[in-house]
Amino acid sequence: MRTCTWIILALFIVTTAGDLFAAAEVHAFRVGKVVTMDGDDRVINNAIVIVTDGKITAVGRSRDVEVPPGATVIEKPQLWLVPGMVECHNHTGGSSPDLHDYIYLTNPGLRTLEAIVPDGVEMERARAGGVTTVLTIPGSGNNMSGFGTILKTAGTGSVEEAVLKAPGSLKIAQAGNPERYFYGVGRSFMNFNTRQTLRKAMEYHKARTAWEQGERADEPPKDLHWEEFRALFRRETVASVHTQIYQVLMTTVKMVAGEFGIRTVLDHSTFDAWKVARLVNEDQSIYTINGPRQLHYDRTQRRIMGNAARWWQGGVRQLGINTDSPVVPQEELFYQASMACYYGWTPYEALKGVTRIPAEALMMDHRLGSITVGLDADFCLWTGDPIDPRSSCEMTVIDGQVTYDANGKRVF
Repeated sequence: MRTCTWIILALFIVTTAGDLFAAAEVHAFRVGKVVTMDGDDRVINNAIVIVTDGKITAVGRSRDVEVPPGATVIEKPQLWLVPGMVECHNHTGGSSPDLHDYIYLTNPGLRTLEAIVPDGVEMERARAGGVTTVLTIPGSGNNMSGFGTILKTAGTGSVEEAVLKAPGSLKIAQAGNPERYFYGVGRSFMNFNTRQTLRKAMEYHKARTAWEQGERADEPPKDLHWEEFRALFRRETVASVHTQIYQVLMTTVKMVAGEFGIRTVLDHSTFDAWKVARLVNEDQSIYTINGPRQLHYDRTQRRIMGNAARWWQGGVRQLGINTDSPVVPQEELFYQASMACYYGWTPYEALKGVTRIPAEALMMDHRLGSITVGLDADFCLWTGDPIDPRSSCEMTVIDGQVTYDANGKRVF
């Protein structure tokens, strides 16, 4: 009787293991070119990318990579496979009226997570434009408008499946909109207001940390108003700062990144902000995500400047592009990169500036931004170089699933 029991149990284990193996979903994408954007900047011709259960499990030349038995093979030998684009400054991933709350000059307790709409029309258009991830943040009508959410543009219909990280960033606006708040405020008060809010948050974080580490006997009262700031001071998330023109950007670098030690993403960084490049280069944790303006008429030199090109000439290498959608539609992220090249930037670096660089800026490069074994299978198949405006996105894959196929329903 005992022998029969062991036989039945063994058969159950073997059968269950077989079922689990059979359940693994494997796809092989055979393409003309893979632009990996990995640490070695590999570009592989006549390539295969193997995807297993939503993760990249192999990348290489067709002759070197074995296609697993039973894999679904997608043959696209005429297309380029490129990492999905990451939009660092988005206002269309949620219900717009709920994202923008201008009651107070600072709204440190607010967040966009509760307003997320995971598969709206804008996200469908984003997929068709090769955008697979967005940081949806509140608007810029106040100094500090709350915490943003990093989410995928996949058509799951589920907030839980779409959201990658919440909070994904703290949205700060250092001038360039908050002047219109109520009766109008100037830069001096805006800087004071931002500083005193961050000081309160830092004092709360230090008090809680001291208690948690046994350096303080009494537990400070827990305050949800400040609790999510703690990830900022632990450098586990970033501040997305709406900052433009060199004086304002200089203050952002010195205050947010310098005084408070917060990992900072310089959103917009347009007009003549590139004049602060030397200061930005002193802190290698700062990322500059330029846009949506790609050119500026500099009256001091009486000529048109390409913003991204001037940042690059100033030595800034952690440089990307944003659209501030819906200011510029998120599906035109690649086109903004094209414009940056038209005004003096280089195509390969521009492509990195909409894939790997923004993933690094948001501290999500362990999952996004390159075609690397172990990362999420988020990529797009293009007719050619995405920075070439003549190219089009023919297929978008998110977590290994085809979420847009131009052959079935072409959006653009």
